[in-house]
Amino acid sequence: CFHASAELLARGNDQPHGLRTPSKGKFMKRGNRTQLPVEAPYVPPKLKRTSKSLPDRTIDIFEGMTVVELAKRTGKSIPTLQDILVNVGEKIDSEFDPLSIDIAELIAMEVGVNVRRLHSNEGAEVLSRPAVVTVMGHVDHGKTSLLDALRQTSVAAKEAGGITQHLGAFVISMPSGASITFLDTPGHAAFSAMRARGAAVTDIVVLVVAADDGVMPQTLEAMSHAKAANVPIVVAINKCDKPAADPERVRVQLASEGLPLEEMGGDVQVIEVSAVKKAGLDKLEESLLLQAELMDLKARIDGPAQAYVVEARVDRGRGPLATAIVKAGTLVSGQHVVVGAEWGRIRAMKDMAGKLTERASPAMPVEIEGLKGLPMAGDDIIVVESEERARMLSAGRKKKIKKDRLRKMDEEKTEPQDPSEEAPKRVEMPIIVKADVQGTVQAVTDALKSLNSPQVFVNIVHVGVGPITQSDVDLAQACGACIVGFNVRNPPSSVSQSATRASIKVKLHRVIYRLLEDMGSLIVEKAPGTFETQVAGEAQVLNIFEIKGRSKAKGEDVKIAGCRVVDGRVTRSSMMRLLRSGEVVFEGLCASLKREKQDVETVGKGNECGLVLQDCSDFQIGDVIQCLEQVNRKPKFISSESGAVRIEC
Repeated sequence: CFHASAELLARGNDQPHGLRTPSKGKFMKRGNRTQLPVEAPYVPPKLKRTSKSLPDRTIDIFEGMTVVELAKRTGKSIPTLQDILVNVGEKIDSEFDPLSIDIAELIAMEVGVNVRRLHSNEGAEVLSRPAVVTVMGHVDHGKTSLLDALRQTSVAAKEAGGITQHLGAFVISMPSGASITFLDTPGHAAFSAMRARGAAVTDIVVLVVAADDGVMPQTLEAMSHAKAANVPIVVAINKCDKPAADPERVRVQLASEGLPLEEMGGDVQVIEVSAVKKAGLDKLEESLLLQAELMDLKARIDGPAQAYVVEARVDRGRGPLATAIVKAGTLVSGQHVVVGAEWGRIRAMKDMAGKLTERASPAMPVEIEGLKGLPMAGDDIIVVESEERARMLSAGRKKKIKKDRLRKMDEEKTEPQDPSEEAPKRVEMPIIVKADVQGTVQAVTDALKSLNSPQVFVNIVHVGVGPITQSDVDLAQACGACIVGFNVRNPPSSVSQSATRASIKVKLHRVIYRLLEDMGSLIVEKAPGTFETQVAGEAQVLNIFEIKGRSKAKGEDVKIAGCRVVDGRVTRSSMMRLLRSGEVVFEGLCASLKREKQDVETVGKGNECGLVLQDCSDFQIGDVIQCLEQVNRKPKFISSESGAVRIEC
């Protein structure tokens, strides 16, 4: 109980009961809070991104690895991985039980980690295999003609424009009885990605250099691709039968670029050949077989196959087709495969001669039929045990690709932009690209993107393999795009008429440099250009006439410059600049321009006129009056000798 005396109860309610605390001078007494708290919007905390986030990691997986090992490599806990195993329908009794390599990849993709499959040859039959040789070099240096001479056919004549625009793979049986798998890569600058793919799958690179042309930009690029892939190089100096041929100059150029030639103490063989005269081919064959023997090329021939897609296309009757080279194992018709993010069952396989085959051994190029979707050139082909496993792996890879794409878009959106930097105003040019094969689609897309400029942004809204269809026209109409068809047949008349009615431009080409020239001129035409001030004409002041204003209604005094046009023309609607001894005295509009008492719009060179400048009467004899005009300067399309193109503003 609280007992209070009468004196305490007599105190007012204003005074507090009990002990008084000493008040401090510098602190204010807090009053009663009667206001509601302010409702401020919630701002989520910004996540700090590490320099290397988890999805950028790549781990090695192999057949038979345990959950414990996978947890160590992914950085996730064992219970987390076991929950994922249950979700994919896999029953594992213990974390030390072995996993299949497909399940390990599914788990790694689920936690957002990239994988690299490792295959062991332990217990497998390993035998010698043919060498995979890629022919590289500058455009029109005779790469395809050299292969034609080796296999006694004519491919270059069938290619549009006489230049290779696809990644061709075929097997050539040498006179000695040995066989070599050749890859023919395009030499044009637009097909850099194809050359990179060729170097990634090859054992030996044949660098073709024309004896009359020497080392060119694509020659250097092919050398860098081969060095990056750590692949030995054999140089073939072609066109030695021409009068202007100078093989020694080519040798000096190659040596100056850092290529260790055999004649100069290095290990790179140099062979002089002529594809037209079929000279030196036996020496080239001998050097290739010698290089392959030194490398001791062997591969596993039994067990599930590993293959690599070098090209992919859509056939009207057969569906998606993938040209692949087997790296190890044996690919058998009827197997379930996963190719990149696509899957399927091999319905049929054809060799490069077009004959059906049931089995494909290492280093053998084949065309696979039966895929559910079109894979990307450069994808790996893996064999799985069942359709269910193939579907699951394909779905997991598509989910991972989508997640990575969304993450990348999110990172681009959250990147802080400097407010001081103003984005240049550019006109967008949407383009739809259709081509005959997947690799060519990528090459054309990359080449068109290289035509980006500060004035025009080339936006590739859609790419696809196959002919131009009505859906492409509908998409182009929706986004105002131009349709580019490369190496595809002419669209049906109904599609062409629909595009004409919708005023959609359809560009069909079969040669890459003609396509780039056409699109370059189209981009230049669409570019807004930059306005510049140019001198359209000059007039010299010969005399000055003054008209006195007799009243306020008539206006003030007016000074007229009597001039003779000495260069170009003087236009009344243009800006005028008054120069005296080379210095600008005045710049403004023209109020009046007369010739022989008649108002005129333009006075040409050699004629005399009277000129009045608005708000300026400070004329002197000998002054120069310049007529200025705004000129819209369009960008230029520039194509170099190497095939590289660009838009110069």
